[in-house]
Amino acid sequence: MFLDYFALGVLVFVVIILFYAVIAIHDIPHLMAKARNHPHQDAIHVAGWVSLFTLHAIWPFLFIWATLYREDRGWGVRQDGKLAPEAEANAEIARLHARISELETEVQEKENA
Repeated sequence: MFLDYFALGVLVFVVIILFYAVIAIHDIPHLMAKARNHPHQDAIHVAGWVSLFTLHAIWPFLFIWATLYREDRGWGVRQDGKLAPEAEANAEIARLHARISELETEVQEKENA
C-alpha cells in the first residue's frame, strides 16, 4: 500500500517538474532578448507563450530571432552597405599582408637573379 502512494507521489513530482521545465525552456529566447536589449523582446516573450500552444514548433525561430540582435552591433548590417569598422580593419590588414608577401617575393627574385 505504501509503495502505491510513493509511486503516485513520484509520478506527480515528475509531472510537475516536466511542466515547469517546459515553461522554463520556452522562456529562454525572451531571456536572451532581454540580456541583449533586443527591441522586440516583448514580441518574443508573447510568441514564446504562443509556442506553448504549438508544442514549441516556432521555438527555434524565436531562438534565432532573439540571437540576431546585439546592442553593440545592432542587426549586423550597416545602412550604407559597408562592413562594420572591425571587419573593414581586418580586411585592410589582410590586403596589406598579401601586398607585403608579394613585395617580399619580388625582392627575393631580384636578389636571386
